Amino acid sequence: MSTKTFETNRLILRATTVNDASFIVELLNTPKWLKYIGDRNVHTIEDAVQYIKDKFNPHLKQYGYSTYSVIKKEDNTIIGTCGLYNREGIEGVDIGFAFLPEYEGKGYAFEAANRLKQAAFEDFNLTFIKAITLPNNTSSKKLLERLGFTFKSLINIPNDEETLMLYELKA
Repeated sequence: MSTKTFETNRLILRATTVNDASFIVELLNTPKWLKYIGDRNVHTIEDAVQYIKDKFNPHLKQYGYSTYSVIKKEDNTIIGTCGLYNREGIEGVDIGFAFLPEYEGKGYAFEAANRLKQAAFEDFNLTFIKAITLPNNTSSKKLLERLGFTFKSLINIPNDEETLMLYELKA
């Protein structure tokens, strides 16, 4: 499966693969992931491999985009994920991001999300993108606003009892 890779001054964004399974286990079990995104029951390498095969790969094959591993060019360390998703309950494509705690507050999330935002419009020809976050996720809200997103409404999506804030950005 041929996929696009994106770069910034400090980062490489490439499609997440089963080779990233140990990183996915670590990321999906960080306190912020569990608090703001929720437990995905990915606790072993085998769980992560299956999660990537079941969630990321089909989405990538169908749409040409999915979850990207964010890698520091300096030392090839995977520090987070950033992705574009066709999510049930949201009209259009939304952007999502998550980083290991030790890489937060260093501008990596903005850099990666800004590059993927550009790709959404230029490489995938989207006319708008959306984003969702919990109302108490202050850092995510600040990042979305810094990226140019505008709050639209409170929503609920299928199989999730939490009320979410919906943001939108037009090309």
